[in-house]
Amino acid sequence: MALKIALLPGDGVGPEVLAQAVKCLEAVEETFNQHFIFKEAPVGAIAIDKKGTPLPDATLKLCKESDAVLFGAIGDPKYDNDPDAKVRPEQGLLQLRKELGLFANIRPVLSHPTLLDKSPLKKNVINGTDFVIYRELTGGIYFGEKKLNEEGTKASDLCEYTEDEISRIAHLAFKAAKVRKKKLTLIDKANVLESSRLWRKVVTKIGESYPEVDLDFMFVDNAAMQIILDPKQFDVILTENMFGDIISDEGSVIGGSIGLLASASVGDENAMFEPIHGSYPQAKGKDIANPIASILSAAMLLEHFGLAEEAWAVKKAVDKSLKKGIVTPDLKENSQYGTNQVGDFIAHNIVDIEDDTLMNDENIDLGKSTII
Repeated sequence: MALKIALLPGDGVGPEVLAQAVKCLEAVEETFNQHFIFKEAPVGAIAIDKKGTPLPDATLKLCKESDAVLFGAIGDPKYDNDPDAKVRPEQGLLQLRKELGLFANIRPVLSHPTLLDKSPLKKNVINGTDFVIYRELTGGIYFGEKKLNEEGTKASDLCEYTEDEISRIAHLAFKAAKVRKKKLTLIDKANVLESSRLWRKVVTKIGESYPEVDLDFMFVDNAAMQIILDPKQFDVILTENMFGDIISDEGSVIGGSIGLLASASVGDENAMFEPIHGSYPQAKGKDIANPIASILSAAMLLEHFGLAEEAWAVKKAVDKSLKKGIVTPDLKENSQYGTNQVGDFIAHNIVDIEDDTLMNDENIDLGKSTII
């Protein structure tokens, strides 16, 4: 299979972590005789600096002509700290999602047995956590009409949804629940918001077509608490755009680092894969950013195209790096391994997937591993 993949490194540590994902896909090429065609384009703050817009026409054209998009990160403090900025990096990402019709964001949340002590939550609370969030991505308050009066003293953002927008992602979430633990939780604020009441009405009706799936409902404030108190109760979470944005970041607490969480954004014709962490500008150029979320996003890309064995190889190599402590400082204090070394180790273990020989952890040199 030859896949054309658009690479959008973006800002901050985006280029650094994306480079490690590409390494791993190149290792998949070598191991499984696949073929990927990579082409890079600017997006975000770097695109504003170069082209005056966060999503240049050439970048959008490349994405539309590619089989998939592999995304780095977006954002820059000079825009975050300027409330009067008319053009912002994040506008490029929102526009890209809209233009590509990426209406569903899929974010797995897992607890890794070797990292239970890295979470601030108790081990017995998070051990065994395995749920996935289906977040609607192109509607709601982020895309609704926005108003600001001339005096700059009154503002509003419209949260608006249609039945069709809710239906298409609800079907995806129910189908996912069917092959998992057969439970779907809709998170909303139906006691207050009319848009949430529409969500409940539409999802309840669709649920009748999936009798094997247990459907329940939870207000978003309670859900935020329950994800911390008892995350194992969840299987598939379905929710609207802003609620999904918030609770999926909250889910990163379970894994112990936001640098572990991957995501897929899919539509009827296009797909994009990205880590959920931000651009982390404080770490830019320091070789300390965790690349695992970006690498696991590449694994989700492989799964999307039916390359299950290849995706499994990537995830197995990631597990090996976690078990052996070949991780960045966010997961292991005083770790001697940087972004590039972790990427090299994981890519190497995709190529040598059958090699389970023990490694000398004290003398290991990434790229030329000492086998004993």
